[in-house]
Amino acid sequence: MSFDEWVLAVHVLSAFAYVGGIVLFWMLIVAVRKIDTPGATIRMEPIVKVGNVAVGVGAVGTIVLGIWLAFALDSYAIWDGWIIAAIVLWAVSAAFGQRTGAAYMRGMTKAKELDAAGQDGSNAELLALNRTVNGVVLHSLTSVAVLLILLDMIFKPWAA
Repeated sequence: MSFDEWVLAVHVLSAFAYVGGIVLFWMLIVAVRKIDTPGATIRMEPIVKVGNVAVGVGAVGTIVLGIWLAFALDSYAIWDGWIIAAIVLWAVSAAFGQRTGAAYMRGMTKAKELDAAGQDGSNAELLALNRTVNGVVLHSLTSVAVLLILLDMIFKPWAA
């Protein structure tokens, strides 16, 4: 295999990590909707860290290696419409993803405050933060952007 074929393989693996992280966060969103205690919310933190690593590695790997491939391979150019669309969608998904994380971290922050205060029972405010509608909408938009990236990569509209 050539170096560029290896780069393409790692680019695709990065995309799997990115999508896997997005799916993991969907599972956390569903799970946290029923949680109203600080301890149970805090126990989600290690899983959140795994998701953050998967999304981070996947996002960086896809964009860096994708741009590398656009310059390295003669059959692609960075100004191809489908590559520009992918870069724009990547930026959109990253922006929505960061805002999603911020929305759900409010619940984690509240859970840590309650835990530090010695309150370990049910808390309506914590439940409301864990059920954030804003977070669901933002993660939905992130997911749509990532799905559009995948469709763009598969079908390559506007390819020369």
